[in-house]
Amino acid sequence: MSAGRRITGFLPDDPEEEALAGPGLVIPSGPAAEGPLELSTDYLGLELRNPVVASASPLTGHLEGLQALDAAGVGAVVLPSLFEEQIAHEAEVSAELTHRESEAHPEATSGYTPALDDYNAGPHRYLRLVRDASATLSMPVIASLNGVTAGGWTRYAAMLADAGASAIELNVYRVAADLDVSGRQVEQETLELVEAVRAASRVPIAVKVGPHWSAFANMARRIADAGADGIVLFNRFYQPDIDVDRMAVEPHLVLSDSDELRLPLRWCAILHGRIDASLALTTGVHRGVDVVKGLLAGADVVMTTSSLLKHGPEHATVLIDHLRAWLEVRGYASVREMIGAVSQQKVPDPAAFERANYLATLTRYANERKGW
Repeated sequence: MSAGRRITGFLPDDPEEEALAGPGLVIPSGPAAEGPLELSTDYLGLELRNPVVASASPLTGHLEGLQALDAAGVGAVVLPSLFEEQIAHEAEVSAELTHRESEAHPEATSGYTPALDDYNAGPHRYLRLVRDASATLSMPVIASLNGVTAGGWTRYAAMLADAGASAIELNVYRVAADLDVSGRQVEQETLELVEAVRAASRVPIAVKVGPHWSAFANMARRIADAGADGIVLFNRFYQPDIDVDRMAVEPHLVLSDSDELRLPLRWCAILHGRIDASLALTTGVHRGVDVVKGLLAGADVVMTTSSLLKHGPEHATVLIDHLRAWLEVRGYASVREMIGAVSQQKVPDPAAFERANYLATLTRYANERKGW
């Protein structure tokens, strides 16, 4: 890669360019591009036509929304999660209905009641969506499982693969509120869950995690060693609120904004090239410049939900077009050439992604406010 060149503008009248380049900042340039620009990327061993992925949302929960995203050109889609509680509830309902039917026919023999192990107690609609989407769309369809225990996940991982899912995203969501459960125990249970799903799945698996681990770099490596083909950074947990009039706890949804990009950006940059797993950046991807930043940090794909909910599926085309324009101006021939160009391993000051960044930020802020 060449040393770089000064950039004073790369898209006409684009308000986002200052956020990435700034006046006169030296930005690394790729080799002179020859032939058509290649936007494809590798993720979980799958080749995607571009690195913009629509992550789980109401848009990906029905075929019409998925088709609109396909038409907008996204590289892949992640379906909404199939929840552990949902599977457990439906299994209980099925068992109860079976028991009632058996009591209604006391003359029936012991062979009347079907064995629950062979009975599909799971969410039929979800499996149908996987089948229909996989048969209809021109891009990979990634199914999602959300839970914290091995339980029936191994069974459902196989069922999702049979239904046509190209990969499975294991959405690990847990509030470690039990005072008697240690961090080491939480980590071990998470790794056992990854190992169990990996053993049962014939398709690649990604693990979507939150950032709240005592030593995340080490945990990320252990997740990869446990069999994960990729890690999604980060799960954005929705926090409860309190209704002061009703004196009750209630759910509260706030869509992300670009300011939330910095946390996954830092960890993609730190982990790039250091663990044997694909990296997906999610949370805070709203603008084309956010896509560019994520890839430069080392993500193989960037995922977005809130921006598509705010602006519609067609916003994916805006993100992809911005990425293409950025690559063309800087002379890159492909997305693969730019991935990780500003990762911790590539920048002159690797500490900028660690504690030194904290001090530099405070110092800069203080200098800018000396006139107070």
